[in-house]
Amino acid sequence: MTVLPDDGLSLAAEFPDATHEQWQRLVEGVLRKSGKEVSGGAAEDALSTTLEDGLRTRPLYTARDAAPDPGLPGFAPFTRGGRPEGNTARGWDVRQRHATLGDGTVLADLENGATSLWLVLGEGGIPVADLGRALDGVYLDLAPVVLDAGADTEAAASALLRLYEERGVAPEAVRGSLGADPLGHEARTGTALDFAPVAALAKRVAEAYPGLRTLTVDALPYHEAGASAAQELGASLATAVTCLRELTEAGLSVEQAAAQMEFRYAATADQFLTVAKLRAARRLWARVAEVCGAPGAQTQHVVTSPVMMSRRDPWVNMLRTTVAALAAGVGGADSVTVLPFDHALGLPDAFARRIARNTSTILLEESHLARVIDPAGGSWYVERLTDELAEAAWEFFRSIEQDGGQAAVLRSGRLREDLAKTWRERSAKLAKRREPITGVSEFPFLAEKPVVREPAPEPRSGGLPRVRRDEAYEALRARSDAHLAATGTRPRVYLATLGPAAEHTARASFAANLFQAGGIEPVSAGKFEDSGATEAVLCSSDSRYAEEAERTAEALRAAGARHVALAGRPAEYAGVDSYVFAGCDAVAVLSATLDRMGVS
Repeated sequence: MTVLPDDGLSLAAEFPDATHEQWQRLVEGVLRKSGKEVSGGAAEDALSTTLEDGLRTRPLYTARDAAPDPGLPGFAPFTRGGRPEGNTARGWDVRQRHATLGDGTVLADLENGATSLWLVLGEGGIPVADLGRALDGVYLDLAPVVLDAGADTEAAASALLRLYEERGVAPEAVRGSLGADPLGHEARTGTALDFAPVAALAKRVAEAYPGLRTLTVDALPYHEAGASAAQELGASLATAVTCLRELTEAGLSVEQAAAQMEFRYAATADQFLTVAKLRAARRLWARVAEVCGAPGAQTQHVVTSPVMMSRRDPWVNMLRTTVAALAAGVGGADSVTVLPFDHALGLPDAFARRIARNTSTILLEESHLARVIDPAGGSWYVERLTDELAEAAWEFFRSIEQDGGQAAVLRSGRLREDLAKTWRERSAKLAKRREPITGVSEFPFLAEKPVVREPAPEPRSGGLPRVRRDEAYEALRARSDAHLAATGTRPRVYLATLGPAAEHTARASFAANLFQAGGIEPVSAGKFEDSGATEAVLCSSDSRYAEEAERTAEALRAAGARHVALAGRPAEYAGVDSYVFAGCDAVAVLSATLDRMGVS
């Protein structure tokens, strides 16, 4: 009988350690079978993924992928969290957003899982005069309130502070933020605001309300304009530095000024990038605060990304926001807002709000996500990605400062151009489905009944644009919907499958998926002349195409097909007009198809 060592970890002690070079050779063998002749580091590069900001994620991370020491939670540079205990004591703050006076929605959120309120007031939100009614029945000493009032910040802040006094809330019990964000408002609307009233308000709050903040450094205007993660971080850092300058010039100490700011970031379904972004944000701000002489941790409010929310198959948004909320929690967010799955469609209903609240509750109470401080800490991948993202964001921040600061790059149009360039590059990936959108560009469901909601108030506009990942496909689907309403049927394409199912199923499925993304119904049963289609797509294997593609294309044209495409890489087949394949510009293909069909 063999007696195992008592350390419990030596089952493989007799086997030599695998080396990085051995792994690379195995990768080379796999790639060789797929027709790629690469060796050494090139084999690893072939499996790497290029991200925005010049970042690359590699297929394997090891102890060789060193990153700067992230320190300990609660200590500079705060990469691992702003508090020593992280969120283990009470979980993160579950903050729900309200832009209208719904019937009992505020109290319903607080009674069923929400722990603080984010109120949009003034333009695009609740009238400032109705703030008291919005907070009717709310225990203001228990529920922190965060305002988002844009140009009406001064009036909204006065109304809230007056409400605290009228309801007898002790100044030291007040929690939340007055949400002043002059540069964020300018980014949203193109209208500059005077910083003097904000500075005066910050001075009053710093002296009388120790648990209240005056400013929100909101990165959402940049995220929603198409910013990359590094651009979002760099812009927020430049905004915060501007706020520090303005507040200290108004008489606040650096410590007081830094304590008056809360930072707001977006969380996307790219969970590792989100985790790295939040960790990098704390590290970057710690560096700025250290240089300014007021070292301290950044307070983060994280919102699930509006850019990633789809209008088609909106139920999938529940999955996206769950992943995003998980990433926010793992990244160490202090407060998390999960937007309802129907946020992009109008005013969320009670069911959508309940699911949004319960997303955080499930992650906290059933998944126990907050019981570990910095769950991602020590991951070679996350630590390296955090470091590389911090470096890219710092360079973007420096470029803003070199051009005169955040206000200057907003007013010169330079920031708009930077974000537009990033969005154009990302749009190309979306069009080619390199970045798939489930339920929209991948696996769309044409028979889906539309989800209808009451219109939401028009958000503030006039500054940076608001983009959505689904916008190009949404335009195509809208054309299809209009055709359906006018004719009773959707535009159709006939899938001409050649040979047995084993030969044509893969490409027929690909073609069906592709055309449905543009609202074009694929038909494969029966003959072309009975399909109601004007165009056809050949679907089969390359060997079958060599034998039958030209003959079948000719037969389809004789049957009335105006355009014949082939599912596969471009080749030279007589009678074939175009080719559809993985990596083609799906938006361009679908738009041209609808044009030829007369679908406007």
